[in-house]
Amino acid sequence: MDFSLNDDQRAFVASARAFAEGAMAPHAARWDAESIFPREVLREAGELGFMGMYTPESAGGLGMGRLDASLIVEELAKGCTATAAFLTIHNMATSMIGKYCGAGAVEAWCPDLVAGSKLASYCLTEPGAGSDAASLRTTATRDGDDYLVNGSKVFISGAGATDVLVVMLRTGGPGPKGISALLIPADADGITYGKKEEKMGWNAQPTRMISFDNVRVPVANRLGEEGQGFAIAMEGLDGGRINIATCSVGTAQQALEEATAYVQERRQFDTAIADFQATQFKLADMLTELVAARQMVRLAASKLDMGDSQASTYCAMAKRFATDAGFNICNDALQLFGGYGYIKEYPMERHVRDTRVHQILEGTNEIMRVIVSRRMLMEGALEVIK
Repeated sequence: MDFSLNDDQRAFVASARAFAEGAMAPHAARWDAESIFPREVLREAGELGFMGMYTPESAGGLGMGRLDASLIVEELAKGCTATAAFLTIHNMATSMIGKYCGAGAVEAWCPDLVAGSKLASYCLTEPGAGSDAASLRTTATRDGDDYLVNGSKVFISGAGATDVLVVMLRTGGPGPKGISALLIPADADGITYGKKEEKMGWNAQPTRMISFDNVRVPVANRLGEEGQGFAIAMEGLDGGRINIATCSVGTAQQALEEATAYVQERRQFDTAIADFQATQFKLADMLTELVAARQMVRLAASKLDMGDSQASTYCAMAKRFATDAGFNICNDALQLFGGYGYIKEYPMERHVRDTRVHQILEGTNEIMRVIVSRRMLMEGALEVIK
């Protein structure tokens, strides 16, 4: 297997790295401290194509594969984890609109979404339906040529600051076959937003509850067919797991680079702490875990691009391993900084806070283990890894 990047991929990486270093990293600490949602920077990312990476070309996107997009996201996460993570959520929602909406909705929304001049939120989680997404209860009831939407969604990234919502709703009976997806303008009559949640990390993007009270949505705004919503959501989650795993890898890379530089400068007992064997062993383990996580993520992304029958299992494995490893690497990097790592003047504590939630969202890591183990028990470990 050839692990080297081709010329196009190296160009993507170079472009994303320059953008992260110039437009994101210098401001990340302030965005975090002041809870600033950097819409203008996201618009600039749109000018580079980063807001429609895997949106179909027919809808104005780049039509990239998930591996190529992952290379870009890794570099962006080094600049600001929270902003890169929101960018991936926007990409997921925009690609769903471009792939599954009718021509009218695509023409009305995708040009601005791909450009980053308008932003999208993805709405799946509910107060009583987190890991068990198939039990969601927010409804869309048919009323002539419209649906009437009632219910609520929680933990929605960008809510209150975005322009359009891709919402999973119950249009039929219980279970996954009764779920459909609708495109809903974020300012539609009957939508209200809860307070901005005070979070441990990801402070550069707002998170709110969204409530729907008889929100009228044209049937023409449906994504795909009625009852297709759960399949669309699960397809999105496979890519979302690659995205969030990639954000962990990129942030861990940044933390490791900063820690490696620090231990060579910091002296104790008249010796650079990099010269202590305990430090060297820790750095070696951190790098080994990072490389393993990166390769697992890229393998899963390539499986998704190829339409491999085991792609979902690989995405679950990659998400579990990379988000655990990424958080641990950031936490170990903070430890190498000692007391300075705990102070906000240095970025280590932000890296730790921002990567912690990656072990929870896009399906908790416990749910990732359920997905992998069920597939193993159904088909056998050898079949899974072929």
